[in-house]
Amino acid sequence: MIVLKFGGSSVASATAMSRVLDIVEQAAAKDRVILISSAISGCTDALIQIGKSEDSEQLINALRDRHLAIISRLFTGAERAEAIGDCRTTFSEIRCIPPVIESFGELLSTRILARKLSCEGYKTQWLDSRDLVLTAPGSGSVGGPVDLEASCSAIRAAVDAHPEARVFVAPGFIARDTKGNVTTLGRGGSDYSASIFAAAFDSVDLQIWTDVPGIMTANPKVVPAARTIPEISYRAAFDMARYGAKVLYAPAVEPARLRGIAINIRNTFDPGHPGTVISDRSAGVREWKGVSSVDDALEGTSRICLTGEGPSTGKSVAARRISTALRDAGIKPLGDVETEGGVNWFITVRTNVAKNAVAAIHREFFEERTLSLIDVYVAGNGAVGQALKSIVDGNDGKFPSAGKRLRIVEISSDHGFAEHVLSVARSRSVFVDCTDSEDIWRWFVPLLQAGVNIVCSNRRSLAIPYVEYAAIKNAAAENGCFFRYDTTVGNALPILQSISDGANCGDGVSLIEAVVSCTLNYVITGYDGVRRETFATLLRKAQEEGLTEHDPRTDLGGRDALRKLLILSREAGVPLEEKDVEIVPMLGPEYFEGSVEDFYRKLDENEKLFVQREDELDAIGMRQRFVASLRREDDGCYRAQIRMQLVGIDSPFYWISGTENVTVIHSGDAYPLVIKGSGEGAHLAARGIIRNILQ
Repeated sequence: MIVLKFGGSSVASATAMSRVLDIVEQAAAKDRVILISSAISGCTDALIQIGKSEDSEQLINALRDRHLAIISRLFTGAERAEAIGDCRTTFSEIRCIPPVIESFGELLSTRILARKLSCEGYKTQWLDSRDLVLTAPGSGSVGGPVDLEASCSAIRAAVDAHPEARVFVAPGFIARDTKGNVTTLGRGGSDYSASIFAAAFDSVDLQIWTDVPGIMTANPKVVPAARTIPEISYRAAFDMARYGAKVLYAPAVEPARLRGIAINIRNTFDPGHPGTVISDRSAGVREWKGVSSVDDALEGTSRICLTGEGPSTGKSVAARRISTALRDAGIKPLGDVETEGGVNWFITVRTNVAKNAVAAIHREFFEERTLSLIDVYVAGNGAVGQALKSIVDGNDGKFPSAGKRLRIVEISSDHGFAEHVLSVARSRSVFVDCTDSEDIWRWFVPLLQAGVNIVCSNRRSLAIPYVEYAAIKNAAAENGCFFRYDTTVGNALPILQSISDGANCGDGVSLIEAVVSCTLNYVITGYDGVRRETFATLLRKAQEEGLTEHDPRTDLGGRDALRKLLILSREAGVPLEEKDVEIVPMLGPEYFEGSVEDFYRKLDENEKLFVQREDELDAIGMRQRFVASLRREDDGCYRAQIRMQLVGIDSPFYWISGTENVTVIHSGDAYPLVIKGSGEGAHLAARGIIRNILQ
């Protein structure tokens, strides 16, 4: 048995009904057919209006004339007279304004179709769905839950009573409850009717014919670029329907799903188009399916749903893409992105921008735009390199708001990787240094001369002799390449750009003060005398977490802070060298003698001195911080220092904790700029690298 359902637009006129007959003819050549039809388009709304109107005569006559015009086109002679008589009889009932007046539209359309099929020579039987589809009592004209088994049994009996019939025609939408009252299956219920009839026979084919070529990635009236979804699971189809996709009535999915019947959504006006197949064949295949929306008229808001298929998608990636798409479209959502099982993603917006929001999300997830391809070679396969790869892979390499697509060609920690990249990379590729190499910078000038851009998060590659640093900068400028390194200080914080801006504003930078050693910040801010862990214990923990060098005395001696101060100073236009920086290590020279274990043993032996110092600081309301500074003196020269300083409650350094960084920039007569935030984290560093690439 083949079940064909036609929507209101498919039977809206004599011409449309003729198309329906052609489709039925092709199906009837293969198997027996059950045709389910909606009322002609606009009929149900007109009937509801008639039921509410105090003067309905004009409305009734207009609706009757529409049906009579169809009959006059489809029939001639005696068949026309009989069809007209039948139509007038039905309208005489409508004039009495019966209960559930909206049920008459399907009676009118299906009787016309059944009569025309009979005239065309098909053995046709009209079935009254009011006697076959059975529901529980409901609310108003809409019935309660359908009794599927009882309905299927009644349908099979009605069909079996007419073994000679090749085509059966039944009205969709209408039913009867257990109290004998005529009821409906809700607006769009003809889809549900068709699914119930198909379930009664475990049909080999259930086709729902409408005026669009299947379920689409969005409403084509809102998004012209929307495209047909070839295959979709029962679950995803149900979700799209309940969250606003009008092409399918959501409850229609369940009867077909229970019987394992595929639903084929087709276009009456383009019958050659394959449309959308709803089944379980595509379940489990991870991909996005469509975006739809539901309006809340009372609140003036719209809930937009992005529906996916298959395994759960990482929330951070999906949420970020949705938020970015809306931000780029100038739309402010009313809350955060929410998820339902990792396959449906929701965001609420004002209804007046809902169409624009749907279009923006559709562009992000379903529309291919011309993106500039950037080949990326990553030196360093550690935590930062892996985080970088994860972000790029999570976005499928696409960053539409920047108009670019990143392709990580290779990622490697091999010592000779830079030389390899020089031999294979195309011009305008990007070489990323996220290693801790002391000498990889020697390849930067050759790479830049070959037209390869460089993004660096390895501060060792910047804290080199000034003449070498200047040569790299010059090579970038001379070859039209970029050399960016924002993540070398302060991770993803906008420190270097802020210093560069200040240096170029006229008065220049007069003072930089920075607490930028994550290791020392972690230990100093975490130490609280005898009340918590010892100083040695905290330092060992920092070492275990990868926050220190192999020998933590390198950090305590200010080496990391020195590298960062060199980078900050040079960004301010000061050609600082290592020898120009006065460093007073956090600990005395006796701690820097012997092995690492000797060092830790000495820390334990002197713990009481650290406790005593902590008590003294508490008594005066001060804290100590390891501060790197660059100060312009009255003679115009700069003095660079790295040393412990006492800070009070009025200092921004007083309040830092953990691996936080704080940089204070003084420029001209303006108030100092304070930049504070996380100074550690592979994911943050990777995001900063991507930002540098996309700039």
